Amino acid sequence: MHPLDNPIWEALTTSQAHLAKTGKLARRFPNDVTSLGGFAEPVQDAYDSLAAILDDVNATGLVFGSPQRPPAGWTVITGAPLLQMIHENGKMAAASASQSAPRKILELTHADAPEMVTLAQLTKPGPFGLRTRELGTYLGIRHKGRLVAMAGERLRVLGFTEVSAVCTHPDHLGRGHAAALMATLMERIQGQGEVPFLHVREDNTRAIALYERLGFRKRVLLHFAVVQKPAG
Repeated sequence: MHPLDNPIWEALTTSQAHLAKTGKLARRFPNDVTSLGGFAEPVQDAYDSLAAILDDVNATGLVFGSPQRPPAGWTVITGAPLLQMIHENGKMAAASASQSAPRKILELTHADAPEMVTLAQLTKPGPFGLRTRELGTYLGIRHKGRLVAMAGERLRVLGFTEVSAVCTHPDHLGRGHAAALMATLMERIQGQGEVPFLHVREDNTRAIALYERLGFRKRVLLHFAVVQKPAG
């Protein structure tokens, strides 16, 4: 089994185990970091273990290799096919960065977290909380002092780092901000000897086209679901 076939579980049991809320057969991130969890296999005992660590929330996001129906009592709040893409050509990221129009790219800090959450709530790139930036490096672009675009690192699996939260304010689309941020992040990731990967909704054709221009290729179709534990 490839480590990226179950990326949340792999991250929570390896590179990001220090962040995990841990049960017998399940793990999850603290909700203010990101509302994602996982287990090795979607069996009843694993769901029971997950329910036990959903102590301060009642739902979490899971990724599966195929569509799943949770056990009785669990509710699927939302879900969608999720395309996983991987970048294995280190030269293309650097080339993309060099071709981008000059702009000031900033490394975002704890002080930027409220603005990061506001931008994520507006653009909906995926689960994002006040502590999400603790998962890795986050870069941003400001216009007249306001954060208008960002991208960062989320899941870390041995040898791989996920590019995530790629988003641009609607008033600033079409200016190449996303490509510039991603290319810079990819260059950093590859400079550390790791392979960039990402996840995108299968129906987000505009984003997929950008990622392919940056050198990503489609690896596998996964399935994302936000599940809610049984009441009581």
